[in-house]
Amino acid sequence: MIKSRLCDLLGIKYPIIQAGMGPFSNNNLCVASANAGVLGLLSTSGLFNKKDQPWIYNAFVDSGEASRDDDMATALEKVLKRTYRLTKDKGGIFGINVMVSAELIQYSTILIDTAIRVREENPDMKNNFKVIFTSAGDPVPWQEKIKGAGFTWMHVVPSVRGAQRCKKAGVDVIVASGHEGGFHTSWEPVHSMILLPAVVDAVSDEKTLVCGAGGFCDGRTLAAALVLGADGAQMGTRFLATQESDFHEIWKQAVVEAGDRGTLVARGFVGPARWIKTPRSMEHAKNTLEKSPGVFLGIPDDYSTIDMSLIQYEIESIKAVYEGNKEKALMAAGECAQRINDLPKVADMVEKIMKEAEETLRNVATKYLA
Repeated sequence: MIKSRLCDLLGIKYPIIQAGMGPFSNNNLCVASANAGVLGLLSTSGLFNKKDQPWIYNAFVDSGEASRDDDMATALEKVLKRTYRLTKDKGGIFGINVMVSAELIQYSTILIDTAIRVREENPDMKNNFKVIFTSAGDPVPWQEKIKGAGFTWMHVVPSVRGAQRCKKAGVDVIVASGHEGGFHTSWEPVHSMILLPAVVDAVSDEKTLVCGAGGFCDGRTLAAALVLGADGAQMGTRFLATQESDFHEIWKQAVVEAGDRGTLVARGFVGPARWIKTPRSMEHAKNTLEKSPGVFLGIPDDYSTIDMSLIQYEIESIKAVYEGNKEKALMAAGECAQRINDLPKVADMVEKIMKEAEETLRNVATKYLA
């Protein structure tokens, strides 16, 4: 049986992180993942959109036993309590993923403060609700708040420099996310084969764990992450395409049908994003080249400098997914979508991944070590 420091740190059975993907809720996916023995992460990005994108907010609260009339803090509290109720008997371990980019700080603060408060008011939750995972921003300003609250703190980065920033902040688990990943990708395209071992070399020690993300979707890729020095791997697209996934069926089917060279990069809400290749996303990529060329040049821009029609196009396209409109939909996925061809149950998938990873590591040792 494969065990890693990530398993020991969190009390999970397998060294896998189910990514906290949005904009759809993943309330049911998180429960299924945690109960399957991996770290389940709740997405919180759906809570940002009550006024301007209510279809996202509504789906989040509907699947989390909250009310559409709830404010952000109340909705998150109800979702956290539901997740705990559904994972405690099986010992499932879960956390929240919170985007902390500059545009979202006011929301991020509410979400993190709520998570800390709810766990303090319900101390039994500490056995299951163990992780705050931050993304898409600078971790350093969050050091005092998160480190002082007793959570295991994870943060995702696209570079060695970002990993060193995490080290300065005292992040417990640094997730190195290669450019193969789905949806939010980095401005500079450094891929997992280069990024992951570089981050391991730069920051991994007895106090700091490193996990890989971007391209990991099965036992062989999990084994590769471990061989490269990681303590585990985060998987997003693979978990999206499961029976328990909350994502719309047209999104899940698009992953299964993606095929060879099935993704492309174009503008997203907070920078470059990886989309499943469709006529709609190809049009978006052409518009991105014209209106936000930094996506392809590694030069960041923001809402104050780009043509906001790109963002409006994305909003309309995500709404189309909720409406089941395939022609107008944009659907994100990692490059590994081309290697995914089924919609399994989460527990069955996890067991298959772990069996394959174990066989792969044994075979490598037998075949190449004299």
